[in-house]
Amino acid sequence: MVKNKVILSLFVIGLVALLMVVPSCKKSGDTSATPSDSSAEKPAEQPPEQPVETPEQPVAEATELVPLEIELPKPMFVGTPTPMNIENLEKPLGKERPLLQVPKGVKMLSLDKPVTSSDDEPIIGDLEQAVDGDKEGIDGSWVELGPGKQWLQIDLEKPAEIYAIVIWHYHREEGHVYKDVVVQVADDADFISNVRTLFNNDIDNSSGLGIGQDKHYVETAEGKLIPAKGVKAQYVRLYSNGNTSNNLNHYTEVEIFGK
Repeated sequence: MVKNKVILSLFVIGLVALLMVVPSCKKSGDTSATPSDSSAEKPAEQPPEQPVETPEQPVAEATELVPLEIELPKPMFVGTPTPMNIENLEKPLGKERPLLQVPKGVKMLSLDKPVTSSDDEPIIGDLEQAVDGDKEGIDGSWVELGPGKQWLQIDLEKPAEIYAIVIWHYHREEGHVYKDVVVQVADDADFISNVRTLFNNDIDNSSGLGIGQDKHYVETAEGKLIPAKGVKAQYVRLYSNGNTSNNLNHYTEVEIFGK
């Protein structure tokens, strides 16, 4: 009798345990309230990416360069230049100057353009002689400005792309070196707006325009060629501060090339 009661008790305990386990298994197996559908779990297939074609950019045409032809005056002296004891003096090439390459269409802009100066009453000649096309070294071809620091200014009358400036000071006799030569361009006649320096051989800033890195040079019939690289400006101003022979300033011709 006792044995039957024990068996019955074990049976009841086992049944209760079984009823508790079955709901738990059912719950753990049911991970989603939605039916198990493999198509729902898989992300929708995306169409393969098509390569993006970049439109071809137009290729900029290369600027056609041509040699700048400069008409030179007759040399007033020939032979090997006499050695000069001038600080920061460039050595003579001993041959013709290489031609500067400039864009096609560049031409002289300075002929007969308006000229002003810090010395409005030149000692010799007229200011207009600096742009009259006469660059010979003979008497009557140059304008002579007063002593010390002076400037001469050319108005191109409208903004232009400037590619070269050629300066002839006094080149009738051998051995002239002009001091503190500075060439600047600007947008206004007073040289306040957008002033840029293209050449400066004032090595001690005695003219107050900044210390220059360019070399002094001996005046010859070739003149001094200053590349300007297409800088845009309307006004060109040239400074000097006497020369190695005296404290006067001379301009035989200035030619400005651009477009």
